[in-house]
Amino acid sequence: MLTIGVDVGGTSVRASVVDPHGEILETRRVPTPKSGPELNAAIAATVRALSDRYPVAGVGLAVAGFVSEDRRVVRFAPHLAWRQVAVADELAEQLGLPVVLEHDANAAAIAEQRFGAATGARVAALVAIGTGIGAALVIDGQVFRGAHGVAPELGHLRVVPGGRQCSCGKRGCLERYCSGTALAATAGEMLRDSSEPSALRELAELTGVDVARAAEAGDPLARRAVDDLACWLGEGLALVADVYDPEVVVISGGVSSSAHLYLDAAREHYAATMTGAGHRPLAEVVVAHHGDPAAMIGAATLAREHALATPKAPSGG
Repeated sequence: MLTIGVDVGGTSVRASVVDPHGEILETRRVPTPKSGPELNAAIAATVRALSDRYPVAGVGLAVAGFVSEDRRVVRFAPHLAWRQVAVADELAEQLGLPVVLEHDANAAAIAEQRFGAATGARVAALVAIGTGIGAALVIDGQVFRGAHGVAPELGHLRVVPGGRQCSCGKRGCLERYCSGTALAATAGEMLRDSSEPSALRELAELTGVDVARAAEAGDPLARRAVDDLACWLGEGLALVADVYDPEVVVISGGVSSSAHLYLDAAREHYAATMTGAGHRPLAEVVVAHHGDPAAMIGAATLAREHALATPKAPSGG
């Protein structure tokens, strides 16, 4: 059974036909429209372009936002036009196919648990480190969503009371210290607080990518900023271990491409910080296998399961 997974991002809508083994057969991409009706129309047109070429049985949407517990309504998506919109039902009516929604981190976690770095793990966590932090938990093959469909918000655990301002409205959230944005902020503070020579001083605007590249080239200040991120990631991993005790933690997102710079140090900090350190098993901490397409693969997988579980309407006669 083939299904389509759609990654609905703030910049582009990407849709892929995915087979039961998690292999992508074809992908289409269009820019993300600004209004809700235009966004629905763009998704429907992109899906139809693929379903005209392949016999697909369902559609899954991966959304960076809050999805209702029944996975029918997008409650809020900060970079999209949807606000309390029954997206799944609207698209299902337009397409004539079963449609299911999922948070993008949850979808990526499903892809890694079924076909990637966490294959076969009974309890697997995913930490997506990019502009902010996304997180997901899969238990016995099922996504843990919490009572209202928004868990786990690891990135918005407050680790520094009164710390850096977060876009969520709080101060001191973990993602303000462990993300691509945080990496740039940390390096910027170091540049302001010292006269240490650094190639970063030559840049008019600093990004996490700039800091990672400078660290890779051996820049001492950039290396210290990356070490700080590693420390905070270790803190986050210890929190995950203390609450969920996973077998595997998968690190994904844009910052995962620089994992060789910080992951060993993060593992060491995690091992030393978790409750019962030295007297309990450690989770394996690994880099994601599927990378950027993971959300589409996971959404398509959930669409397949949803389609199989959806009773077929009786035929007329």
